Amino acid sequence: MLNIEIPGRAPVEIDHVVLDYNGTIAVDGALLPGITERIAKLRESVSVTVLTADTYGTVRAQCEPLGIKVQTFSQAGAALCKETIVRGMDGEILCIGNGFNDIQMFDAATLRVAVLEQEGLCPALLSHADVLVSSPLDALDLLLKPNRLRATLRT
Repeated sequence: MLNIEIPGRAPVEIDHVVLDYNGTIAVDGALLPGITERIAKLRESVSVTVLTADTYGTVRAQCEPLGIKVQTFSQAGAALCKETIVRGMDGEILCIGNGFNDIQMFDAATLRVAVLEQEGLCPALLSHADVLVSSPLDALDLLLKPNRLRATLRT
């Protein structure tokens, strides 16, 4: 569990980190450099799950060796699938994503981080996010270096 103290807010204890795959931690179906190492560090304190419609069919080969959970579903109804999975998790959840189909997942999470990477960011997702970052490395570093998150979210 990651305990994050944010000045002016109640402490947040994150039990799960849920990641969108394509456009968030992967581009064109391949994990971005630096993701593997950060996920390995995160797994020391929280569970990590990837949720994806797996557009390129690569997620299992890319992510299962990391020892994280991978859940795939059809492209139709992806938003509802993601939301249902997140609502079914016990504890507090931090979600990281970039797409329109991440909105419902974000609404079900405790903390939400939107990523603007090479595949872009759906503008509608921004109003559901707590933080916007320019890369998934920055998103994961918010958890590995929580003073960054504290500085962004304090009241």
